[in-house]
Amino acid sequence: MELDTLEELSRKGFIDEKIDPTLDLFDEIEKLKKEKNAIILAHYYQDPDIQDIADYIGDSLGLSQEAAKTEADIIVFAGVHFMAETAKILSPGKKVLLPDIKAGCSLADSCPPHLFKIFKEKYPDHLVITYVNCTAELKAMSDIVCTSTNAVQIVESLPKDQKIIFGPDKNLGAWVSKKTGRDLVLWNGACMVHEIFSREKITKLKERHPFAKFIAHPECEDAVLQMADYIGSTTGLLKYTTNSDAKEFIVATESGIIHQMEKANPRKTFIPAPPNNNCACNDCPYMKRNTLEKLYLCLKNESPEVTVPAHIIIKARKPIERMLEISAQFGL
Repeated sequence: MELDTLEELSRKGFIDEKIDPTLDLFDEIEKLKKEKNAIILAHYYQDPDIQDIADYIGDSLGLSQEAAKTEADIIVFAGVHFMAETAKILSPGKKVLLPDIKAGCSLADSCPPHLFKIFKEKYPDHLVITYVNCTAELKAMSDIVCTSTNAVQIVESLPKDQKIIFGPDKNLGAWVSKKTGRDLVLWNGACMVHEIFSREKITKLKERHPFAKFIAHPECEDAVLQMADYIGSTTGLLKYTTNSDAKEFIVATESGIIHQMEKANPRKTFIPAPPNNNCACNDCPYMKRNTLEKLYLCLKNESPEVTVPAHIIIKARKPIERMLEISAQFGL
């Protein structure tokens, strides 16, 4: 096999390309978007610069919906790998780019498809619902995909006697089970970001800010969720902070969402919930691999590209479309 040249490796996104420091990256990205008929989708957990340049900012459900309806030729997905895969599944004829190909997901990694296949075979009469934070291959093994926005409604839309496997997030699954009263078989996976919040430190923080509302994402552990004034998806948390009369909020999810909270509510105060380590905040190292510089190079070189095998696209598309159908029924 011939070795790739440095130029080829650079195009594939494996070598950092030097950028002229005098370039206005915001302007250059806007020019490239028009030139290439490209759209930038960004998750709430991205750096503020990326959120500000994006055409659409959202959580997993909103990004999935936007990916499905976009008319752009190129989708630049400023998020993590499974999100770009979802965009490719819904838009197989479009080129899907990811600024950093190594932007993975600890939750997706916690559920290897070959092991989930064995797990699934133990419960042949169970319907499989998988959280969107998983690989395309895992989606292809599912009956319905869900997000934290619609997980409860999707479970409630099924007959009460329907047996269900829920994966890969055990914390989200336990929360959905509690909300719906359904006995779900859970895969033992979790998100590294949402598992490190410290109940003890949050308690002390609440004592220092007695009027602050404590809000949390359902991927957090139950001990943390029990303390929350509100539990919801990233979009749900954002809407809550806008609609609430409270002036202070302690936020238990990835700190990237605080940028949008502050933009929408400039007179309110947002405090990242403390993790159980020495870091002052709670960032996803995978989400933060994407930078404005990488986004520019990605669009310029149309690389790294995310691809999904055709047979996986066919199988994975059905449970995603089922999710979108149910979401539409509930007006989500």
